[in-house]
Amino acid sequence: MASALKAPNTSGQEDAPTNPRGIPQAPFVDKVEDYVATRQDVEPTLRKFQEMISKYQFMEMNVQKRMGGLQEKIPEIQKTLDTVRFLKSRKDETEPIETTFELNDTLYARAKIPATEEVYLWLGANIMLSYQVDEAETLLTSKLSTAQTSLSNCEEDLDYLREQITTMEVATARVYNWEIVQKRKEKTSEEVDEQKQS
Repeated sequence: MASALKAPNTSGQEDAPTNPRGIPQAPFVDKVEDYVATRQDVEPTLRKFQEMISKYQFMEMNVQKRMGGLQEKIPEIQKTLDTVRFLKSRKDETEPIETTFELNDTLYARAKIPATEEVYLWLGANIMLSYQVDEAETLLTSKLSTAQTSLSNCEEDLDYLREQITTMEVATARVYNWEIVQKRKEKTSEEVDEQKQS
């Protein structure tokens, strides 16, 4: 049975080509006969292809969620980094900075901020740590760079996943069309046989 021997690799084995983050490449069906030998092989092959499409769509959804989180996180990191750099530039000033800062979405407070060597950063999970201004700048620069790289990888993965979904949809259509052609051939040969008998 040809489909058992040449079926696409859906088990995640090491020999399947992947993108840099391990997303497997969809098989390109150039010859349907490499995947399907008889009409009985069509249904299991279509099922496998549909399963692969579902997996790619699930991965696509997860990448989109991760991208959304990064798109929210990057401006926050940038804003914090800009603030730390501003405080660093004002380190030698004697006059305190007068500012309004956000306590909540609609609640602001006025404050006078003297020159400082230390800032407090939220790290997440209700944790705030004290950093020297230079350390904070280094940390935030690193976090911003990492987040931007992750966002770039997500965009690349999303394009790759869409390409793989399209490849699998084309493969599914080719197998389905191959089955229709086979049905027509069988029907034509049956009609020819009937005409010969009559």
